[in-house]
Amino acid sequence: MTGPTTSRGRLALALGLTVAVALFLAFVPLHRHWFDLNVYYEAVGHWLRDGRIYDFTIPGADGADYGFTYPPFAALCMLPMTLFTWPAAITLSMVLNVAASATLLTWLIGPIVQRHGWNKWFAFVVASCLFVLLEPVRDTFSFGQVNLLLLVLVFFDAWLLSTGRGRFAGYGIGLAAAIKLTPAIFICYLLITRRWRAAATATGTAVAATLLALAVAPGASRVYWTEALWDTDRIGVLSYVSNQSWEGVLARLVDPVPPSGVVWGLGVLAVLAVWTHRVRCAAAVGDERAGFALTGIAACLISPITWVHHLVWLIPALAVLVDSGLRPDASPARRKLLLRVGAVVYVLLCSSVVWLWRFDSTGVDGFLGSNAYVWICLGLLIALPLRGARSAEMLSQEPYPARIP
Repeated sequence: MTGPTTSRGRLALALGLTVAVALFLAFVPLHRHWFDLNVYYEAVGHWLRDGRIYDFTIPGADGADYGFTYPPFAALCMLPMTLFTWPAAITLSMVLNVAASATLLTWLIGPIVQRHGWNKWFAFVVASCLFVLLEPVRDTFSFGQVNLLLLVLVFFDAWLLSTGRGRFAGYGIGLAAAIKLTPAIFICYLLITRRWRAAATATGTAVAATLLALAVAPGASRVYWTEALWDTDRIGVLSYVSNQSWEGVLARLVDPVPPSGVVWGLGVLAVLAVWTHRVRCAAAVGDERAGFALTGIAACLISPITWVHHLVWLIPALAVLVDSGLRPDASPARRKLLLRVGAVVYVLLCSSVVWLWRFDSTGVDGFLGSNAYVWICLGLLIALPLRGARSAEMLSQEPYPARIP
């Protein structure tokens, strides 16, 4: 795990790995040509010219028309893009995503590197190369998406809570929920774990941002909250293989018939029940990182549409899984198992395997393969290992407790 022991060996390996990853990214994956960024850019420009942002659409590769689907506050945040040319907007998107990636890696691998005494720059280079190979990360960059930025906002609050600065937490989650509704589940996490002050701050921030958008753009706010939000056809085709949510599974099973709302609702309730139990267990042992990671997994499962690039919310769970496998207080057999599972999950998330069933997801192989990322989400939600920082006595008896009293 430490790699070369000399500076020259580390430098040679880091350069070789970086060049290999750069060549792979340049020639192998399917590039998205900043499609989502183009939707943002053109929709906001259309809004300034005609005053109706939710009327603008662009045809997508799956035959659907895609328009601006975020709340009006997100449109306000994206207004500065109109000051840039299209190439400059692409550059800005890339810079922001690089900065967000560096921040996330610092939070996720920093404690691991420090705990094991690894060389910092070498570990960061290797982790960065592994990070950008993940399909959700590749697609976030290639689409020009905002997923990584939202992840930074949410996990900034996780960092505050885990470092004893909880009195300042909540603003990041509130802003993320005002920009895109899915991160609002983290407010529920704060409530379940009895972080009343942080939950109130997050709720107040989200409401304040929404009211600001209402004051600045009352017409767009009315259209979004009364019409656009409830029009699922605006988001995309539910059965499209990129939709790796519970509703995506149902939609592919019954396509071309719409999936049952009752069945979807029952599945969502089951996911939320498991999630509630697991985050309570994480809170009981003081495992903040696992609690936030589990909440990101649940968000991917219950959202009506979870495109592959939305699965960046699984990255914290992958980090928790690997970190647990590297813990010296676990048995050798458990460490080997966790690291092998982490490696399999990582390879699958890099593989783009679901696209093999892009045109035909029928049959047993289609059911299993086209929903591969959903099965990963379910497995992590149920079995992500927990590690408590405040339960030394319990941990000394059983490093990975199966039950929390």
